[in-house]
Amino acid sequence: MSIQNLISEDIKKAMLAREVDKLAALRSVKSAILLEASKDGSSEISDDIALKIIIKLVKQRKDSAQIYKEQNRPDLESDELKQLKYLEFYLPEQLSNDEIETIVNKIIVDNNASSMKDMGRVMGLASKVLGGKADGKLIAQIVKEKLS
Repeated sequence: MSIQNLISEDIKKAMLAREVDKLAALRSVKSAILLEASKDGSSEISDDIALKIIIKLVKQRKDSAQIYKEQNRPDLESDELKQLKYLEFYLPEQLSNDEIETIVNKIIVDNNASSMKDMGRVMGLASKVLGGKADGKLIAQIVKEKLS
């Protein structure tokens, strides 16, 4: 079953179970997927694109929760974190720091990267390999440490 179909089924289940936070999170995903699908005139999108959309929404939720925390708005922060929990379910299992470091080290060695000038190239390759399996900020932090 595609991610798009899975989201639709889970929306129905959330409606029946009256899970308001889950429903709001899933509807935001479905809205973003439909918006993306309408760009090329189709009704279906690939799982890769759906995954990228979910990753983007997860990042937005994390950023919003952080902002609400800084502004001392625990009610809004709580809402974002609840929705974040439901969205993370659709992401692939996240890699540990050690696993990310191993992959980044291999990319650096394979491409003879040695300085911060190579960071863009290494980040591009690492993002392709680790897409969805690790947070972009964490990847960038590890690449910076290895190249500096």
